[in-house]
Order: sequence, then C-alpha cells, then structure tokens
Amino acid sequence: MARLWQAMGIGLAGGLVAAAAMDAFQRGVSPLMGGGSNDDPATVKAADSASRLVTGDPVTQKRRETAGTLVHYATGAAIGVAYGALVAGDPRIARGFGVPFGMATMLAIDDVGVPAFGWGPAPQDTPAVTHAYSAASHAVFGVVLEGVRRGLS
Repeated sequence: MARLWQAMGIGLAGGLVAAAAMDAFQRGVSPLMGGGSNDDPATVKAADSASRLVTGDPVTQKRRETAGTLVHYATGAAIGVAYGALVAGDPRIARGFGVPFGMATMLAIDDVGVPAFGWGPAPQDTPAVTHAYSAASHAVFGVVLEGVRRGLS
C-alpha cells in the first residue's frame, strides 16, 4: 500500500510538471495557430460550472484567467495521480513513454468530456488543426508525465 501512495505522489508531481509543460507548449504554439477564438477556453467554462455549483454565480471577469489556470493544473494533478496508480498496477501503461496515455487523456477530456459538459464543440465540429494542436499538447503532457515518473521512481 505504501508503494501505491508513493506512486500516486510521484504521479501528482508529474501531473503538475506536465501541466506546466503543456501550458508552455501551448503558449509557444498558439500564436502560430492564427486568430484563435474569442470564446472562453474550456478550463474557464469548467471553472464557471464549478463556481455556479458552489456559489450560484459564474467566476467574475477579474478572476476568469486564474480560475481557468487552476482548473488546468488541478486536472493535470488528478490525471497524474491516476497515472501513477495505474502504472504501479500495470507498468505496461507506461509504454510509448507516456504518449499513448496523453492521447487517451485527449480523447477522454477534449473529445468526450468537454462537449458532454457543453464547454466546447463536439469533435466532428472541431477543425482538424485544432485536433492536431490538442494531440501535440497532450503528447507533451504524456511525455513529461512519464519522464517525471521515471525520474522520481
């Protein structure tokens, strides 16, 4: 049991570092993507949903960016904990140096979760370039997550 807790703690650290790496990658690549959208990102919409659930009100305009960032890092941390636990139970999950796991998170979050909660369009309504951007971002997340896990294990 102590080994599982250790693996989950390492996963937590890896998820936070991977979320930061993903954020840095997206900041670097997004200017190359063109105009972008004036719509709030899914992380801000998720923060709004949580805020409405807890307080009845959306996140204030002043706190929207911070709330979205908090959702991004909390999600990365939670995914990292799950990854640590999963790999402790079955090391084959780490095959591909985290890329397959990153792609699985993209499918689960961007293609299923975000549209299901109304935070973004369905996959078939999303431009191909956006899918490529998401895939690359989640590959970065997976590689960094696995790299941190290996480095700390």
